[in-house]
Formats: sequence, structure tokens, C-alpha cells
Amino acid sequence: MFGIGTTELVIILAIILIIFGVGKLPSIGTGFGQAIKNFKKSSSENEIDANHLTEKPEQISSQYNKSANEV
Repeated sequence: MFGIGTTELVIILAIILIIFGVGKLPSIGTGFGQAIKNFKKSSSENEIDANHLTEKPEQISSQYNKSANEV
């Protein structure tokens, strides 16, 4: 996991516990979980938007070809 060993992880968690205290940890965890959820949601929406962007130029070029053939 990111090259972090057990000892380093325990030290980081202890520092976070000292800084924020026991009372704030649940709200921090909730906020972090919501941030990850929103990030996944927005990245999947961006993927859908990217797929639409790749389709639009083809549709535009086919419409342009149709109108050029009619003239």
C-alpha cells in the first residue's frame, strides 16, 4: 500500500489521533469516505462525457458529408 509499512502507518495514525482527538475521528472518516465516493462518481461521469465527445465528431462529419452530397 503505497510503500508504507506497518510501523509508518501506526505512527501516522497516532499523529492524526493527537492532532484531531478521538471525538473528531468519526466525522473525519465520514468526510473522507464521502470525498472518495464523490471522486468515483465524478470520474465515471467524466468517462461517459469523454465517450460522447468521441462520438460527436463522427456524427458531425457524417452530417457534413450528407449535406455536401446533396449539393
